[in-house]
Amino acid sequence: QVQLVESGGGLVQAGDSLRLSCAASGRTFSILAMGWFRQAPGKERECVAAIRRSGINRYNADSVKGRFTISRDSAKDTVYLQMNSLKPEDTGVYYCAADLNIGSDWGYGRPSEYDYWGQGTQVTVSS
Repeated sequence: QVQLVESGGGLVQAGDSLRLSCAASGRTFSILAMGWFRQAPGKERECVAAIRRSGINRYNADSVKGRFTISRDSAKDTVYLQMNSLKPEDTGVYYCAADLNIGSDWGYGRPSEYDYWGQGTQVTVSS
């Protein structure tokens, strides 16, 4: 079992920054990759970024490239999402997820790729 707890969300103004954290516990040695997803009201959950244990990262949403940065602290079993120049369209619930099984094709953008999910943290960006 793996437990994930997100933190760092809040209400900010457009142009502000936030850093989300996702602390993992339990069988963390089993985690091969972590992802950040977001879900706006009435929309599907979309992958924002993902990072493998090796440090390789991917940004799935063109809208966040250059503004968001995913990173990890292996010693703390924590993954971060630094979000700069926030826009109202970044509003949503942000979830982190853990991937324990990666095949030949890493489907980092697919929610079905991940095995465990956190409870989510709300990010609201006002204009």
